[in-house]
Amino acid sequence: MSTAQQVPDILSPEFAADPYPAYRLMRDSAPLIWHEATQSYIISRYDDIERVFKDKSGEFTTDNYDWQIEPVHGKTILQLSGREHAVRRALVAPAFRGADLQEKFLPVIERNSRELIDAFRDSGSADLVDDFATRLPINVIADMLGLDKGDHARFHRWYTSVIAFLGNLSGDPEVAAAGERTRVEFAEYMLPIIQERRENLGDDLLSTLCAAEVDGVRMSDEDIKAFCSLLLAAGGETTDKAIASIFANLLVHPDQLAAVRADRDLIPRAFAETLRYTPPVHMIMRQSATEVKLSGGTIPAGVTVTCLIGAANRDESRYRDPDRFDIFRDDLTTTTAFSAAADHLAFALGRHFCVGALLAKAEVEIGVNHLLDAMPDLRLADGFDPVEEGVFTRGPQRLPVRFTPVTAA
Repeated sequence: MSTAQQVPDILSPEFAADPYPAYRLMRDSAPLIWHEATQSYIISRYDDIERVFKDKSGEFTTDNYDWQIEPVHGKTILQLSGREHAVRRALVAPAFRGADLQEKFLPVIERNSRELIDAFRDSGSADLVDDFATRLPINVIADMLGLDKGDHARFHRWYTSVIAFLGNLSGDPEVAAAGERTRVEFAEYMLPIIQERRENLGDDLLSTLCAAEVDGVRMSDEDIKAFCSLLLAAGGETTDKAIASIFANLLVHPDQLAAVRADRDLIPRAFAETLRYTPPVHMIMRQSATEVKLSGGTIPAGVTVTCLIGAANRDESRYRDPDRFDIFRDDLTTTTAFSAAADHLAFALGRHFCVGALLAKAEVEIGVNHLLDAMPDLRLADGFDPVEEGVFTRGPQRLPVRFTPVTAA
């Protein structure tokens, strides 16, 4: 097993500026690292992380979420296992696939996307992060839950605080305290709404969660509050960065942008390749239940394992020319890219595969289509070069663009 001294530390400014060279070095020569500062074993190869996520032998758990996310969300579905997990997932999953997604929520996405674009479609310029990407997923989730979109700024502050807590690898006490305050504030906001909704059920997702029952089990107010908190943070931050990243990648590869503009059926391919090439979430943690042998050595039972998705998704043993953005690559399967059978790792795999993957796909597809319609000659602002920021989650913080306004259809 290697030590962290042999590669750039994941907490270093060098790593934050550009983690991809470090990822390559880890995969090549240090596939298993004990990282003292985070008290975790870091793994970086595709095969190892795929094994951890699929966990066919019961070697890994999500017990790490007891300290990693419960302080900000409360106890969530991510921490459950066995029948308890299966029942809770069955309670929430139908809202994110099939008829509910098609009939209830696609119109919500369409409407919110158009409303955001209408605010800048005549201006000839926009920042796709600030004006669109950070707003669409939160507005959609608020509408889905039947919450007041006028509270957008509060929602955004909360999920930013939560994501900072999850990515607080250095243990900054101020970040930790802010995250814990967010849990209290969100509970004070949500619990009265949940209690009122139980008395007056509607056709929104919050009402669905209040009424849902599987095998005699219903969700408590605390269950629902924790799930809504998780949905705002996970659905907000990841989709926000996914939308920004797909445009950043296409704008710096104008030939591929032109191909997508000409054939919108390529949008899912562009999204799948973005999830591989620049995933919104670069790290997911698990805990070992037993002693496990992985590339580079053996990890003991009961320790935290930091899975570097950003590294695994560029593993040359899995993808040809992995540091090249190519929506036409033939070693990434688009038809399964948004399911538990995905061959990238951006949504994890196995029983904890992201429940909102199809919702994210719908938001990205609709948003990209609408933006390309409104901005047929979309281009980066003069002299601007997109830059990713972040370590735990990563994406462009700004994406200023120029275009010739067109009249809305």
